[in-house]
Amino acid sequence: MNTIRMPEELRPLLEVAEASTLETLVFTEKRRPVAALVSLRNVDRESLALSTNPKFWRIIETARKEIRTGKTTTLEALERKFVAPAPNKRVQPPRQTRARGARRSGSLTETRG
Repeated sequence: MNTIRMPEELRPLLEVAEASTLETLVFTEKRRPVAALVSLRNVDRESLALSTNPKFWRIIETARKEIRTGKTTTLEALERKFVAPAPNKRVQPPRQTRARGARRSGSLTETRG
């Protein structure tokens, strides 16, 4: 996506667009639409880039065709296929074993030697 600074000659057009409450202004010549000025208020750059990307629109159209022809998958089917079963919450981590003859730390008796 390219951006350019608004030329001074088009400033009045910008003022009309900013004053308009419409989202899109359509320019006509001999009653035929030739261009549109679209408001970008509340539109982020990513959404704008996607909305003008032909590859993105091909993906959308393919998905719409699949829906119309019934080629869909339910959420439940996807979960069965891809989600691992929930772990058993009752399983305890393995206990650590002490070496033979080792004393527990924090015992109340002291040995001096």
